[in-house]
Amino acid sequence: QVQLVESGGGLVQAGGSLRLSCAASGRTFSSHAMGWFRQAPGKERAFVATISWDGGNTAYADSVKGRATISRDNAKNTVYLQMNNLKPDDTAVYYCAAGSRWSAGASVYDYWGQGTQVTVSS
Repeated sequence: QVQLVESGGGLVQAGGSLRLSCAASGRTFSSHAMGWFRQAPGKERAFVATISWDGGNTAYADSVKGRATISRDNAKNTVYLQMNNLKPDDTAVYYCAAGSRWSAGASVYDYWGQGTQVTVSS
């Protein structure tokens, strides 16, 4: 069992940056791939980024490629999402998830956090 708690969201102006964190409980964090997803009002949950268990593989949605960096610290049981040059379209609730393999597909993730709100003003 893995419990995930996101933090770091908030209100930021367009062009600004945020670093989201996701702290995991349990001793199996380092064996899980991790992902970040987001859900904007009235829209489906969408993939943002994913990272393999050892950090050696990452992938990003086209909408954030070049502006986002996913990383993890297995010693701290934490995964991060650094977002730069934020745009109003990035406004959403951001969720982290833990799963068996790194993937853009939500179905492979077994554990989900409660989310953190990111609001980007124009």
